[in-house]
Amino acid sequence: LRTRPSAREEMSAQKKVTIDGNKAAAYVAHRTNEVIAIYPNTPASPMGELADEWSAEGRKNIWGGIPEIIELQSEAGAAGSVHGAVQAGALTTTFTASQGLLLMIPNMYKIAGELSPVVIHVAARSLAAQALSIFGDHGDVMAARSTGFAMLASCSVQEVMDMALISQAAALRGRLPFVHFFDGFRTSHEMSKVELIPDEIIEAMIDNEWLVAHRGRALTPDEPVIRGTSQNPDVYFQARETVNPYYSAMPGIVQGIMDQFAGLTGRAYRLFDYFGAVDAERVILLMGSGAEAVEETVEHLLGTGEKVGMLRVRLYRPFSAVHLLQALPASTRHIAVLDRCKEPGADGEPLYKDVVTALAEDVASGDGKFKHLPRILGGRYGLSSKEFTPGMIRAVFDNLSAGQAKNKFTVGIHDDLTHTSLEWHADARNLAQEHVKQCLFYGLGSDGTVSANKNTIKIIGEETDNYAQGYFVYDSKKAGAVTVSHLRFSASPIRSTYLVNAGEADFIGCHQTVFLDRFELLDMAAPNAVFLLNTPASVEEVWDTLPRTMQQQMLDKQVRFYVIDGYRVARENGMGRRINTIMQTCFFAISDVLPRDEAIGRIKQAVEKTYGRKGRRIVERNFAAIDATLANLHQVELPQQATSDFEVRPAVPAEAPPFVQRVTGEIIANRGDSIPVSAIMESAPISVTPDTPTLEAIDLMRRERVSCLPVVREGRLVGLVSERDFMPIASQLLEERLKGE
Repeated sequence: LRTRPSAREEMSAQKKVTIDGNKAAAYVAHRTNEVIAIYPNTPASPMGELADEWSAEGRKNIWGGIPEIIELQSEAGAAGSVHGAVQAGALTTTFTASQGLLLMIPNMYKIAGELSPVVIHVAARSLAAQALSIFGDHGDVMAARSTGFAMLASCSVQEVMDMALISQAAALRGRLPFVHFFDGFRTSHEMSKVELIPDEIIEAMIDNEWLVAHRGRALTPDEPVIRGTSQNPDVYFQARETVNPYYSAMPGIVQGIMDQFAGLTGRAYRLFDYFGAVDAERVILLMGSGAEAVEETVEHLLGTGEKVGMLRVRLYRPFSAVHLLQALPASTRHIAVLDRCKEPGADGEPLYKDVVTALAEDVASGDGKFKHLPRILGGRYGLSSKEFTPGMIRAVFDNLSAGQAKNKFTVGIHDDLTHTSLEWHADARNLAQEHVKQCLFYGLGSDGTVSANKNTIKIIGEETDNYAQGYFVYDSKKAGAVTVSHLRFSASPIRSTYLVNAGEADFIGCHQTVFLDRFELLDMAAPNAVFLLNTPASVEEVWDTLPRTMQQQMLDKQVRFYVIDGYRVARENGMGRRINTIMQTCFFAISDVLPRDEAIGRIKQAVEKTYGRKGRRIVERNFAAIDATLANLHQVELPQQATSDFEVRPAVPAEAPPFVQRVTGEIIANRGDSIPVSAIMESAPISVTPDTPTLEAIDLMRRERVSCLPVVREGRLVGLVSERDFMPIASQLLEERLKGE
């Protein structure tokens, strides 16, 4: 047994790395398991891919064994393999998301019912409902909340690594399986600077006695036992209640392990973590990545004298009302509970109902913390990775103090159908952004833009004292579709879990000229921003290739304009059509993020690290391209006025059908977030009233090519009518009209 180092020694020894959430979870999972069952499912696929790669390379877990990777034909098969492996006494895990998690539910009930210590790492993702979506919310984990699995939420990349270890230790200590979840894409694919947990700390967190006990419960022919029996009404109920002590003990176990982890790393966590004024009256309660943005906004509002706070939920199941009440300030009068999911037909979303129950029982007891029940409002936000910005967060706080506050509200969309949405100010900013360098890069899937930006983040995050954040907006069509990279750099930790917004970007890189007449790129530019364009046009000709609006924005915002023909530089230096290293060099040369010479040296080090194994020839080609880039990068002097005779072309032709103009065209133009709810109904966004003549309604449906229409009275939806509803009288009315004509 090796000697345990002190907590101070461990904290100083922790290496800082720049990784994404998937890699953070996979790192701990691979270090602490023996059997890993995998099946690819976006956005969780990289966890399984990394585990497979590491085992193939011979990387060992903390006990010196190489985890066995089993790739199944479905998530149901992965869950079955996990169930079998844990019954045999192995330490086992898997990774999944969305419908993949739903396929695991039958096995999850069995795993939990048999008190088996398994951790499933979930990159939480939308469920396919009216449509499939690969993006993130909590719909999948909420669908599994009744399985008996404990549920632990992470809010950031650092927390993903930390909670992965805490959930592993708690599962072994408390004999309950865990779903450790974090937001798909927003956290799973966000790159951030984190402290890597060394093996010594992982070993200190996993007690050998727990492992011996787990092995002792393994099914073996040497000590036969019977499990998985069939029970009749006489004993099933009683047997189901035998698990109660394990669930009652788990919150205390998790908190104890969190405290142990804090002693080893200096990073302290609570089951419910409060941040805000000690005498706060308005509190937002939520879990997942949105908590980072809420904390940033609360910090800003505290500076203006607001009595506000926020409570982030970490242990969602078992739900501990005791710890919730301990964390809430006694001064709390108004609470907004935000759920990142929708449960149609319910009188509230899951977290909201849990909080209402906890506080109502506290007040009903007569001797609880609160004599009167605070006003508790429920809201939905962020479905399918919908943005959750400081302006939206402030709107939630404003709703709490309103005289007639909305309950069961939504924020982040425009609901003109059932009028649930809150209005927000899109231009709201937090003070935390003032000293942050914010950058945008527009590229095509598989053109190297994202890879270059990931290298940039690694260079700044790992080679300097600065913090870095990278988030990449992918199209679900992936290769060949538009990708937008959002990068932030700061001397302080970055908690902005939302996109770079209009008027905020200090640097914009456009790697494909096709975007010039498709998107209003410079809407995103801050005053005095830098705009880099990859174009075959010369310095003298490039101004005339820009839409007039873009030219005027350059002049109004005093943008510094640079151009390079990246594809020519790549071709002349044997790089084919790969422009990632070239565009990365341009960024460092003109962005002032790092001194130019230092940055170029760092890029060449990264090239050595990335391509060194592929041969010296490839490395030398990259070096040549880097040197040639500086010689071919040119600044364009702006003229006195806009001269272009064309604008950004319409997304769809003027003669396109109404639905294409209202919906499809807005999506193509990158304005889909502003589409109101009514426009996306199967029916047209136009409506009828109960008094609309029947023939007029029929004509309207046929003209708009829809099967039904909303019926609205005084601005409220009261029903839907279809042409089928009119069939009994439609024929007679049409016949009479034809006779009249």
